[in-house]
Amino acid sequence: MSRRVRMWILAVGGLGFAALFAAACLRLPGFGGESHPYGDRAVRASLARHTANVIAAVNFDQRAFDTLGEESILFAAVLGTVVLLRQTREERQVPPAPARVPLSVRRYALVLLPVAVVVGLYVVAHGQLSPGGGFQGGIVVATALHLLYIGADYRALERVRPVGVYEVGDAAGEGAYLVLGLAGLIAGSSFLANTLIPYGTFNTLESGGFVPLLNMAVGMEVACAVVVLLAHFLDQAVEIEEEGGA
Repeated sequence: MSRRVRMWILAVGGLGFAALFAAACLRLPGFGGESHPYGDRAVRASLARHTANVIAAVNFDQRAFDTLGEESILFAAVLGTVVLLRQTREERQVPPAPARVPLSVRRYALVLLPVAVVVGLYVVAHGQLSPGGGFQGGIVVATALHLLYIGADYRALERVRPVGVYEVGDAAGEGAYLVLGLAGLIAGSSFLANTLIPYGTFNTLESGGFVPLLNMAVGMEVACAVVVLLAHFLDQAVEIEEEGGA
């Protein structure tokens, strides 16, 4: 196929997409109007399954399969980073030199570390009740651990960050999401169907059926994935040197 033909195919495809996109936009309800068909359906479905946070109901119930894709993108990105940043024959690992940290920075970092971890866990645990969830809480937990790098030194961070353990946690979080999805198929329903366990009492921690379980699986995967990701980048910056380099 010549370059000219490929450009014509691209142009025809682009024009077709533009026409369909314009037609879809013309059929959208007016901004700020009283008609919100998708929003109304999402709220009704969320309340029917006792999930107080409608966003969590959308992410982990109504479009839980899409969320699996988002989680898997992060999982694949971390896996690719681990492969690309692995130590090569031309590199050697050196012990990191201790750094001097101002007392004020050390004090505030070490005080904030447990607070940030608790806040992150709270955000994950209450994802079906209030703003936040597994993605947001997982990021908070992972970055909270790295306050040790800021407030102490790299060796202190390494003691609370055994990378192998977090790699297992990353895979376990991804696997737990898949297992919960397969449970629906095994029970004769559909993949990731929120129909297997009671929905619980509205606005309590055990409400929402599968929503809190999927939310926690994502929280584990995200927290561990970010720790592994930062670990390999920090290794390259702090420990890995070219053979014969400074």
